[in-house]
Amino acid sequence: MMESSKNNSMNSAVRGVDDAVAVWVTGGSSGGGRRSRQAVLWAVENLLAEESPRRHLLLIHVIPAVTSIPTPLGDQMPIQQMPSDLVDMYMQDLKSKSEEIFLPYKRLCKTHMIKTLVLDGDNPVAALQRYISDSGIGNMVVGYPSMSWIMRIFKGPDLPMRLLKSTPNTCNIYLVARRKLISKLASTDGPCTITQLRRLKKSGQSHNHLIFSNNGFRNSGGEACHTETSHCYLEGRNSEIQSNQDHNIVPPLEENSSLLLDTSNNPEEAQDEVAVLRQELHNILVQYNQACEDLVYARNKVRKLSADCSEESKKVKDALEREEMSKKIAAEEKSKLREAVKEAEIARQLLMKEIFDRHKVEMHALVESSEKRKIVDALLYGDKRYKRYSTQEIELATDGFSEAKKIGEGGYGSVYKCHLDHTPVAVKVLHPEASDKKEEFLREVEILGRLRHPHMLLLLGACPENGCLVYEYMENGSLEDRLFCVDNSQPLPWFIRFRIIFEVACGLAFLHGTKPDPIVHRDLKPGNILLDRNYVSKIGDVGLGKLMSHVVPDNVTEYRDTILAGTFFYMDPEYQRTGTLRPKSDLYAFGIIILQILTARRPAGLLVSMENALKSGCFTDVLDKSTTNWPLAEAERLAWIALKCTRLRCRDRPELESEVLPELERLARMADAYAKQRRITFHIPNHYICPILQEVMDDPYIAADGYTYEYIAIKMWLEKHSISPVTKLGLPHTHISPNLSLRSAIQEWKTQAAFSVI
Repeated sequence: MMESSKNNSMNSAVRGVDDAVAVWVTGGSSGGGRRSRQAVLWAVENLLAEESPRRHLLLIHVIPAVTSIPTPLGDQMPIQQMPSDLVDMYMQDLKSKSEEIFLPYKRLCKTHMIKTLVLDGDNPVAALQRYISDSGIGNMVVGYPSMSWIMRIFKGPDLPMRLLKSTPNTCNIYLVARRKLISKLASTDGPCTITQLRRLKKSGQSHNHLIFSNNGFRNSGGEACHTETSHCYLEGRNSEIQSNQDHNIVPPLEENSSLLLDTSNNPEEAQDEVAVLRQELHNILVQYNQACEDLVYARNKVRKLSADCSEESKKVKDALEREEMSKKIAAEEKSKLREAVKEAEIARQLLMKEIFDRHKVEMHALVESSEKRKIVDALLYGDKRYKRYSTQEIELATDGFSEAKKIGEGGYGSVYKCHLDHTPVAVKVLHPEASDKKEEFLREVEILGRLRHPHMLLLLGACPENGCLVYEYMENGSLEDRLFCVDNSQPLPWFIRFRIIFEVACGLAFLHGTKPDPIVHRDLKPGNILLDRNYVSKIGDVGLGKLMSHVVPDNVTEYRDTILAGTFFYMDPEYQRTGTLRPKSDLYAFGIIILQILTARRPAGLLVSMENALKSGCFTDVLDKSTTNWPLAEAERLAWIALKCTRLRCRDRPELESEVLPELERLARMADAYAKQRRITFHIPNHYICPILQEVMDDPYIAADGYTYEYIAIKMWLEKHSISPVTKLGLPHTHISPNLSLRSAIQEWKTQAAFSVI
């Protein structure tokens, strides 16, 4: 409560209570404001008598009780938690705003003395009752809305009517409507004065008035009213209406209350009101019927929902039963699966042990064979590594580096096909402006000059003056051209692809096994793998190769500031990250090449595609469709080997000689066996057959007697004999040399036979 304003107002109101006419006013221009203006005007015209010049008008406004004060952040703080000076300032501001409500009503009665009072309370009726009891004021005027009796039934008693019913009998209450006046007069032992009747009559001269009482009906005349209960007055202009004393025309509001009703004597207005009431009754009936229909619809909907709910409940119950049954079946299957996995693990361990034992035997045999081959190579070739050609010889053979003889061009230089010493060769010429490639040229001469291997491109000679390298000519170009069928070439069959993979692995193992230092190729890719006329593969372009005098172990990470060399998609990720080069760096490129041989796709994104295909069981979707009859199990095995070779860290990649080569050799043998089974019978020339083994030779060598034998067979023969296997005559020496032309012819014959079964 606003204590200061309330105390001052209450004191002033008590001092002038006998002469005050209180009017409850509300703010705004809505219905409440209009009713308040009607009440003020009625009080001025009827209750401010001429014979009482001291009587004044008291305007009362009720505001809600103040329990909290808003903060700048929009919150509400209880007044108990706020400083008293801040609370006083807020109360003064609130009172100033409330005083603005009285301004319109002061302008209505400028000639009369007007006082104002602001009460606070959440219940306006209770606040007014408290003020009436405390001040003892005798007259209270309230604006009253004009509503029909049906609307009052539906809405119930409003605030003015509640004030009328609950106010003590010490105060006259007047409810002023547009055409009606309802009053409750205070109980008194004195007579009802004529002045009061005149005031009431003055409020509605065009209306009839009757006096009703809880004790019966009395005339409206000049008789004095000596009764303890309040009266209800209804005065008529020309007639007096009498009522039976035992029946009240208007039921009493309370035991000690009277009612003053004003009714219009205009029949047209009465008919209009009846029509309005009928329309309201019709609307109510329509609403009632609509409510009944809605109720019936709701009941039907409830029944349907109940039926649906029962059906859904049954379905849920059935589903739970099925789920329980499925869980039981799943538990049984899971138990069976565990047993199967256990048995499979035992079988896998046995298989791994068998593979390991077989691998040890094969590797032992391979080591022995390799050592023997090295000894033979050292005896055959000696120190003569390559032939030196003059600039004139190179220019003459290439017709002055004619464009007609050019068969390729790369970052190193151009490649020309020509004949030297009556042999078809490929001449790689360094670009004149590529002076920075001179070191690469010298390195390639140094490396290739001492390398002799069936699957390494053979360096026949060199011309250091103008940077020319002379290689053996490879009729079928690069592996990249054959995989992508350049010039509409025939796609490679799967068994030739298997053999090429094994041959490249052998050549790579040879590079990594060179003594005293291993050689890392650094640029292994399909474009640097060349195929001769018999589709025998050879590794070329070792210009970027590097002698590894110090090999960093696989389990050690060492960072080096170096210039990276190679092709991006085939470059070892660990080499890219650290700059450290290892032999296993070539193994990563080899894995990518295997995937390309299987799929005939470009390297970009190939590794991820193959991993996804193997994991999802869609391996056949990524295989090269141009080749049919793929052995899926073996092809998938190759794919897994490739994925192992392309692991990100070198330490996680397998060993080439001990792990990869034996598996590839097994697959290559399987491919050769398949080709032999499907090969159409060809006439085998006699000179293709080894006199000792009576089989077609793979590696023919010429002995001192002039006959050609299989390398292994003649070596074993010479270890025990010193005579010719054919003539049985003594041999002048035991030296043997490779028959390259015959080996090429045999390979061509085998290739033709192999392609006949595609």
